[in-house]
Amino acid sequence: MPLSDDLSYTRAHKAQRMDWMNGLPTRLGQQLQFLVEIDRLKSVVRATRNLHGGRLENTAEHSWYVALMGLMLAEHANEPVDGGRVAQMLLIHDLVEIDAGDHPLHAGHPPVDQAAKEQAAAERIFGLLPDPQGAALKALWHEFEGMQSADARFAKAIDRFQPLMANMANDGGSWPQYDVSRAQLETRVGGIGQGSDTLWQVAQRIFDAGQAQGWIKA
Repeated sequence: MPLSDDLSYTRAHKAQRMDWMNGLPTRLGQQLQFLVEIDRLKSVVRATRNLHGGRLENTAEHSWYVALMGLMLAEHANEPVDGGRVAQMLLIHDLVEIDAGDHPLHAGHPPVDQAAKEQAAAERIFGLLPDPQGAALKALWHEFEGMQSADARFAKAIDRFQPLMANMANDGGSWPQYDVSRAQLETRVGGIGQGSDTLWQVAQRIFDAGQAQGWIKA
């Protein structure tokens, strides 16, 4: 869901709270402004629930978790990957949701519309940083989105695999909510296999288990 400001938290109030940044060197000021801005990701709520406790996770939590998954599971990529670079992609891949919001995979949002919103968000958010730092992160985001490298394909596989784990820990999670079938799942998260055959095999086991429980339609 898109992030919206609380009415009590006005622009003037926020500006006053940022007075401590006035007079800083330009580069440091831009970097700190970027870091202040991306804190908003903690308020973007996803349709996926945490594995323990069942609370809806926010996108910052998701990004942290998949970044660690990328580091831990890099040996299972189809091609040699740089685990640190994979983690970096996963830490930034959803920053665009600050502006564009989270749109659940099975909710049927028009992908072209969402892509345009995310592109505009990438321009604004990474544009807060000084060059070449901002340009480098924006290029890394494009690489991830386009699955343009082995690192990106594995990072995308991790991003698609994590919600499967979460749904299995939460009685099917969003699958029954969206009346998801096995065929729909295999189409929508098929990119897992492009990054990791091993994780795709595990995904099949998850689909089998979810179908047996009645959480996934045959």
